[in-house]
Amino acid sequence: MTLPSKSLPNLRWWICTLLFASTIINYIDRQTLSLLAPDLKRVYHWTNSDYAVLVIAFRVAYAIGQTSFGRLLDRVGTKRGLLGTVAFYSVISILTSLANGFRSFISFRFLLGLAESGNWPGATKAVAEWFPKRERGLATAFFDSGSSIGGAIAPFIVLYVYAHLGLHATFVIPGLLGFIWLGAWRRFYYLPQDHPLISAGEKQMISADRPMELENPDRPKWSDLLKFPQTWGAIVARSFTDPVWFFIADWFPIYLVSKGIPLAGSLISVWIPFVATDLGNFAGGAASGYLIARGWPLGRARKAVAVFGGIGVLAIIPTVLTTSLLAITSLFGIATFCYGCFTTIANVLPSDLFQRHSVASVSGLGGTAASIGTIAAFILIGRLTDSRAATGTHSFDPIMIVAGLIPFIGMILVLLLVRNTAATDEGLVERI
Repeated sequence: MTLPSKSLPNLRWWICTLLFASTIINYIDRQTLSLLAPDLKRVYHWTNSDYAVLVIAFRVAYAIGQTSFGRLLDRVGTKRGLLGTVAFYSVISILTSLANGFRSFISFRFLLGLAESGNWPGATKAVAEWFPKRERGLATAFFDSGSSIGGAIAPFIVLYVYAHLGLHATFVIPGLLGFIWLGAWRRFYYLPQDHPLISAGEKQMISADRPMELENPDRPKWSDLLKFPQTWGAIVARSFTDPVWFFIADWFPIYLVSKGIPLAGSLISVWIPFVATDLGNFAGGAASGYLIARGWPLGRARKAVAVFGGIGVLAIIPTVLTTSLLAITSLFGIATFCYGCFTTIANVLPSDLFQRHSVASVSGLGGTAASIGTIAAFILIGRLTDSRAATGTHSFDPIMIVAGLIPFIGMILVLLLVRNTAATDEGLVERI
């Protein structure tokens, strides 16, 4: 089916809406296991260490896939790359309904992690293709907010389906959503210069903000990219923030239970950190865009938001001092809002620093590093909380302290690494 020839105003934001939708579906798929974890642990007699192994299986595959899919997306293009990855993880989500024990859950969780790993490199690449730099922060916030929206609505969808239709349907229904998205993406996504619905004005605005690029550029090798401090700044931004988010996404229900708070009566509290992160995504993207519009250099505007986020995530630490649901939820809300600001900057840095034929590769490297950090964190969490189980409501205390400090340290490193260098003057890295 061909698209009509009439132009569509603000077409780039319709493209971003599709990226937002794919991220929502991605997160509903992955949140299913964590929401069912309390019941699955009871039914299958899993310990926290057992659950950590399941989560780690996802992360190992995610670490492998982020870099691999990032490179692949730079080769095959955004449209075909995201078609493949969404189809892959939708099929795996449906097949997870066949799992009947620890080993089969590990297998399907590994495959889901591998399949879902292409979403962020692909979405970041699409933003670089479709948005001028002043709008990339907000566009990145928009698609990335799908993770918090997906996480926020997942409890209502997953637990409702689980209660009324059973375990098998709980994995099948999110998988079917992916196939609906595939039809829309296949029909609607093209590069700006090729899209039949783009207006002349919007095409000019996008192309005017982009430096001249070769039609068939030589893509830098990973070894070449890793020579630049800017690449390491982008990697650090992801690897020092994502593990904290994945801890919250995968362990927050278990953390509440460890505090003596029944999960059945605290669904709104599970929801709040996801909404706060979503608001932080938009606040971070809008704030950096506003500062750029006011004449701030791109790098200074991005770093200002990173500083705010790195400091704000420290709010997670005081949760060790209370068992109050209101206090815990409020502190997590503050911390995750600030995380959302920081992660928007982390996700947009590859498109700020590199030309579009390298964006997905750098984004994938950051995602792999983040996944490796998450794997290490989850091994520690499972073992430490099991060993500290006798301490009752304090079993997670060391974890919470580290979770607050790591993004703060990452913020300092980003300030040091993301700067203009000789590579900038040579045109190998974009000026920031």
